[in-house]
Amino acid sequence: MLFVTLLSLKPTATPAEALQRRKEWKQPEGLKPIAEYFLQTNNPSVISIDEADNIAPIMAATMPWIDLFDITVVPAVSAKEGLKLLSQMMPKT
Repeated sequence: MLFVTLLSLKPTATPAEALQRRKEWKQPEGLKPIAEYFLQTNNPSVISIDEADNIAPIMAATMPWIDLFDITVVPAVSAKEGLKLLSQMMPKT
């Protein structure tokens, strides 16, 4: 399952300390990174797309960052997969 994580830098945090920590941080087991983007805005500052079988690796990945970021995690599907699911849910006429 795909998860999109939106990280918004807290007013008490600095981009420098977030960057330093990111250089040293390791992905938890069970989390497959798909993409990570650093944005030129604080809300969100980072978008991460990861694949995991359940929420446990997502929780392990976000806990070390709660002092620097406000974090939102949402499940997601690709457009192709979403369209396929929607067509399966549509009533047949």
